[in-house]
Amino acid sequence: QIQLVESGGGLVQPGGSLRLSCAASRSIASMYVMGWYRQAPGKQRELVARIVNGGDTVYGDPAKGRFTISTDNGKNIVYLQMNSLKPEDTAVYYCTAIGAQSYWGQGIQVTVSS
Repeated sequence: QIQLVESGGGLVQPGGSLRLSCAASRSIASMYVMGWYRQAPGKQRELVARIVNGGDTVYGDPAKGRFTISTDNGKNIVYLQMNSLKPEDTAVYYCTAIGAQSYWGQGIQVTVSS
């Protein structure tokens, strides 16, 4: 079992930046994939970014060129640096850890609005 707790969300103006953090309750080094997904009202959950054990990264189309996923295995934290935010980035962002089982955080709200 692993608990994931997201932080760093909130309200930001268009063009601004946020860094989301996902703190895991135990080592993430054994997880095959760590990632971020998001879900906007009335829409399906979609991939934002994921990082495979070993360092390969995959970004969803909305995140390419603007967001960066990274991990600090020593601290068991996954980060999502989000730059040049747009109103359409408004969503609940979820952290996920995939190993023998899949785990999800509770989600954190990100609102991009002037």
